[in-house]
Amino acid sequence: MSVNEWLSCFICGSGGLGVYGRVATDAIKGLMQILFIGGTGNISAECAAAAHKRGHQVLVLTRGRHELPSEYRAIQADRRDRAAMRSALSGIKPDVVANFLGYELEDVRLDVEIFQGSLRQYVFISSTTVYARPARRLPYREDSDLGNVWWEYAQKKLACEQWLGERYSADGFPVTIVRPSHTYSKLWVPNPVSSSSYSFAARLERSQPIFVPDDGKNPWTLTAAADFAVGLVGLIGNDQAVGEAFHITSDEVLTWNQIYAEIASALGVITPSIVPVPTEFICQVAPQMTGTLKGDKAQPGIFDNAKIKRFVPEFRCVKSFREGVRQSVAWLREHPSQQNLNPQVDRLIDDVLAAWRVAFTVHPIHR
Repeated sequence: MSVNEWLSCFICGSGGLGVYGRVATDAIKGLMQILFIGGTGNISAECAAAAHKRGHQVLVLTRGRHELPSEYRAIQADRRDRAAMRSALSGIKPDVVANFLGYELEDVRLDVEIFQGSLRQYVFISSTTVYARPARRLPYREDSDLGNVWWEYAQKKLACEQWLGERYSADGFPVTIVRPSHTYSKLWVPNPVSSSSYSFAARLERSQPIFVPDDGKNPWTLTAAADFAVGLVGLIGNDQAVGEAFHITSDEVLTWNQIYAEIASALGVITPSIVPVPTEFICQVAPQMTGTLKGDKAQPGIFDNAKIKRFVPEFRCVKSFREGVRQSVAWLREHPSQQNLNPQVDRLIDDVLAAWRVAFTVHPIHR
């Protein structure tokens, strides 16, 4: 049986929640205790804020490196320290767990071990990179072919999905799979090289050249984290979402050329220096880009969001990329300590462009 056939059985599976069907009194009223494993990141911080705004009690498992809102309850432990996790979570019985930090099978196995028999719902944050690349058909739907041969990150996410699906089928463990695509908050200026660093934007500010994969015409989807949070929080506590998989993305599709133009405009850069470089060449010079490009950003990223809209009728993306990137640039300029400038990003871009100039006589394209 193929991975997609197997996961389709998981997604379409039927049956009650069995021993996992405990519903707390507050949950019956619509108010729940939600534990965020990771609640201070690019996506998770917006989701925790949206959950709190709805009146839920928010608990955040944190290493203590980021200040949390006083309304949250902090549970301090290192996700990678199994003993510390067990100790910190001893006696804590949330209604829902939302795991934003599950990258290895051991991560989710530990969660099941700790929370089995006590949860109403376990939300695993996966990734749309689990879909096969290139796609057989677009837009992607939740039943599209799975299996990304280019990126280990995607393969590990899919392995976690499959194992959790087995636990649902065998034991009724109440898992819901959620797959974000390229999602950004005020902390990011999204780009195909390193969205978590302002270095890409800083190069444009300094009139330094950047590259765009291929001809820049690949269609891509960028989703504001605040919009994503509406979909995610709408699934939390929704018993019909147990045993289901969802992607949550914007319906706005832009080419990389259009995305670069919006970034440059947000920065006030009139004539950005942008050099088209073939994806294959980029990956030869910088093999670490193979997964992120061949397995993701150099492939069309277009998604059918009918399923999430059916389960969460209030979900709709209201923030355009034009608006969102301007908010990110403004906030990061006001908070330079959060720019996460990374010399390795500059080095990678410089190396690719230098190698391309040697291989071919290419002049930057000024847009």
